Amino acid sequence: MTFLGLIGHNVWSRKLRSVFTGLAVAIGVMAILALGVLTTSLKATATSILQVGDADFTIAQKSGDILSSSISDADLEQMRQVPGVAEVVGALIVTDRYDSDHPGVIEVGLAPEAQGPFGVVILDGRSYTADSPDEIMLGAVLAQQLHKSVGDTLSMGGKTRQVVGIYRTNVSFGNSTMMWPLVALQNENQLTGQVTLGFAKVTPGSDPAAVADAFNQRFLQYTAIRSAQDYGRADRTLVLIGAANTGGTILAGVIAISGVLNTTLLSFFERTREFGVLRSIGWTRRRILFLVIGEASVVGLLGLIVGLFLGWVAVNVLQRLETLRGYFDPTYDSQVFTRALVFAFVVVLMGAIYPAVRAAFLSPVEALRE
Repeated sequence: MTFLGLIGHNVWSRKLRSVFTGLAVAIGVMAILALGVLTTSLKATATSILQVGDADFTIAQKSGDILSSSISDADLEQMRQVPGVAEVVGALIVTDRYDSDHPGVIEVGLAPEAQGPFGVVILDGRSYTADSPDEIMLGAVLAQQLHKSVGDTLSMGGKTRQVVGIYRTNVSFGNSTMMWPLVALQNENQLTGQVTLGFAKVTPGSDPAAVADAFNQRFLQYTAIRSAQDYGRADRTLVLIGAANTGGTILAGVIAISGVLNTTLLSFFERTREFGVLRSIGWTRRRILFLVIGEASVVGLLGLIVGLFLGWVAVNVLQRLETLRGYFDPTYDSQVFTRALVFAFVVVLMGAIYPAVRAAFLSPVEALRE
């Protein structure tokens, strides 16, 4: 029997031990994948709100929640006077429930004349009237999901409104939003003269980074956001999400390593005589070491495969939770899978290294005596 064949035989002949070891790895990988996809997707959703407008940078109040940001019309006018700023479009952004499948629809309040600078392209119908409380527009994706077209009516909050236009934006997330006349949405939420975010365009030839820095120096209560890294100055959500992901990874690692260490160590005590026989017939310490780590690696690989499947199942379950529906659009990227692979390798190595070293340095005489 070859060395690899012996590893496979040992794994197969100890099915219960292999199942428990693999299960420890699988649970850890499941947690890593689910948390990674959830974190990446929620970050993408959060930052995409800032990218809906066709702007060089986004302006928000320094607060704990980006949707709690508040900018007055007077401040917007002062922002337009900053050197290098060509235009600042104010938009009110709120969330509201449409139905159980759409519990958190993003509503954007925008003046009709600001739609062009905002990056809105009307695909069908027309724009709403500036002061009409009964007209709205739907993003192309949202209209398809709600099975609505121009001329249809839509009921939200006990009021019925007419869909007068279907639009798209330069960012895909914007196509899943609902657009209101700014005044109507302000009145609906009792936020007269207030917007949530400002979307700034700089004059041709100006450096957006330099203009954003000048803006930050002038308006201390607001912040100019140009990237996801800047997002944390206006909203702590991404920081908290990242911290939760890190904490979950550490916890999953401790649990998985403990499981692998426990089952591998028990296997070592059960196989003491076997290791003694192998050492007595000439097996080197290195060969014993590779045997134990090899067996753990095979089980870990199987646990990785099972864990990826369980992680996919967990993500689909999370996607159907009402609290996350509409905000959690799963994004699977290579970093998440690479992280799961590295996690499985580290867990197996750290869990198996101590039993493997003990087996390698076991005295043949003492082992046979036991």
